[in-house]
Amino acid sequence: MSIHYPARERLANLPTPLQPLHKITERFSSPYGGPNIWVKRDDLTESAMSGNKLRKLEFIIAEAKAQGCNTLITCGGEQSNHCRATALAAARTGLKSHLILRQNAGGATSDTPDGNLLVDYLAGAKVSLYPLKEYVNQLPQLFGEWASYYLKRGDRALCIPTGGSDGLGIWGYILGAEELLADCRDNGFEPDRLICASGSGGTQAGLTLGCQMLGAQARVTGYAVCDSEDYFVSKIRDDIRLWAEAYSQVFPFDAEQIHVSDKYIGPGYGVAGEEIFQTISLVAQLEGILLDPVYTGKAFYGLLKDIEQGLYADCRHVVFVHTGGHFGVFPQRTGFSAAWGQQ
Repeated sequence: MSIHYPARERLANLPTPLQPLHKITERFSSPYGGPNIWVKRDDLTESAMSGNKLRKLEFIIAEAKAQGCNTLITCGGEQSNHCRATALAAARTGLKSHLILRQNAGGATSDTPDGNLLVDYLAGAKVSLYPLKEYVNQLPQLFGEWASYYLKRGDRALCIPTGGSDGLGIWGYILGAEELLADCRDNGFEPDRLICASGSGGTQAGLTLGCQMLGAQARVTGYAVCDSEDYFVSKIRDDIRLWAEAYSQVFPFDAEQIHVSDKYIGPGYGVAGEEIFQTISLVAQLEGILLDPVYTGKAFYGLLKDIEQGLYADCRHVVFVHTGGHFGVFPQRTGFSAAWGQQ
């Protein structure tokens, strides 16, 4: 079907490359009769703004401008990739940004910002850090208070949910699915599975909906990095419902095609075990690609383990969507010490 997209602010370097992972396939897939593994390099959407969030922000910023907003307010963890991308995208497009950030579980923030948080400040974002309990219990009120704060000063703010994952942000990966499927055809194959990390659900929602709208047979599987399978199934269904209501879409979405694995979350969100750091190190050494310990490292580890267990034995081609996040490597540098020399 022909998809009619809403207004979009062009920020990302698209299309991003699709490349085969020959060495990873030979080492992890071939011995088990598994698929050829490919990677869609959405870590290359841009340099500093890199990652999946930029696809969503193209539509979000266009909507902000259409509403006459000059400020973006959004939220996330202290090392949020989405908040970092929002701060930089706002700077590039002449908007202000305000980030409502959740402090690390320990409650202590280093006097020297690192990783994504450092870039937030460099981009000129206003940063408000809140303890975990206050953030979780009062997030809607915090959005409302800061939106009122700006309104009283003659500014108008667009409030963006976690990860830009809602009925508006979903357009980013409907378009992403269209691009990815075209990439696969150009390389002479139809993908059997599309794999991504799921942290707020928006990327998986867009890919799943996009594949259905385009009549693709590819099954999308999200590897959860927080929350349960049931949570993500419900979140994705809600996002797609909001999308359909907001844009008067009557597409008959099949919710039975939402597939989530929550087996590889590990100790919790943003906390990686030694196996994740080893996987990141190995992929960097074999393919020259950098994953991160919060999202892509966990999802890619889960993919490799499931290939070893035969879960993808019926597939010829699997595409891993690299959603970026490399700034998240640096705040967790100590976790890599055990990975040195493991390969």
